[in-house]
Amino acid sequence: MRTAPGRGDHGGVGVLVADGAVVAEPGWHAVRAARTMERHKVKRLPVVDGDGRLIGVISRSDLVRLFLRRDREIQREILEDVIVRTLGLRPSALAVEVAEGRVVLSGTVEHRSLIPVTVRLCGRVDGVVEVVNRLGFDRDDTLNPPAVRGGSARSEAGVRTAPGGGHGLSSVLSPPRLRFGRRR
Repeated sequence: MRTAPGRGDHGGVGVLVADGAVVAEPGWHAVRAARTMERHKVKRLPVVDGDGRLIGVISRSDLVRLFLRRDREIQREILEDVIVRTLGLRPSALAVEVAEGRVVLSGTVEHRSLIPVTVRLCGRVDGVVEVVNRLGFDRDDTLNPPAVRGGSARSEAGVRTAPGGGHGLSSVLSPPRLRFGRRR
């Protein structure tokens, strides 16, 4: 065993990490942590920073709770934190339906470029296992971005698509990542 950097044998307990110990890193997806725990038959997984210092421990029950978060809590966080606070939209601007961690987004945003951002932010909410994108847009700002001349932006004619962005595609995101620290 070795003592983590910055900790000595004097004046404290110290954080011991066994050489070759199975550990997780803060940026891991929850699924990766779960698979590592299963593969190595461990019930808890220490999380260490880049210097090898212990910053947390994740347990099987932590992972279960992550995926068993109530749908109403997920919906509330998406509406309040993502839609209103982060994107600055009205709560009624988009419809957010959540069933068993599967989020369905529908409605219309002003700019097409906002769709992947919205989907990605919703997918990062704890407990979300999939995001289905049924969003439409008023203006396609991805084909011909506005030209800037003399300090003013010119916008192209708006294009409106049917729900689903006119593509009939669903966006499925990666599972949640491990997070440590205080939640807001």
